Amino acid sequence: MRIIWKQKTLTNLEKDEWKQPDNVSRLVARTIELRKIPLDKFTTEDLRLMIGQQFSLDYLVPLAFETLSVDLFAEGDFFEGDLLKKVLSIRTEFWDNNKVYWLSLNDLIKNRRNEIVDKKFDLSNFDKCKHRQ
Repeated sequence: MRIIWKQKTLTNLEKDEWKQPDNVSRLVARTIELRKIPLDKFTTEDLRLMIGQQFSLDYLVPLAFETLSVDLFAEGDFFEGDLLKKVLSIRTEFWDNNKVYWLSLNDLIKNRRNEIVDKKFDLSNFDKCKHRQ
């Protein structure tokens, strides 16, 4: 069964259209473009980029979990595991306010923490969360 919200864009879901200013960086231009693409068309790289900017996390984190549940070290354009690295870098306040997401990610990584540490991915934002006891 296909979930309808995934067929929408971030602009539609958040009811917030970002205008393209003049003379912006490639990163800013791409994030504005991605807001106009249906979420079900996002690639691993698109998720990595937007999550790395901490944008629209309520919509993008569940999509990232879908990718990470198939391949924990899914790769965008940079290196194996770059999506996971960006998800782990999400600020602690997000995890504090989203226990279900924290539990979901914790479930995905709990038996693979040694691999994550071997890749030198920073777990501190995730581990500082109030849900980790």
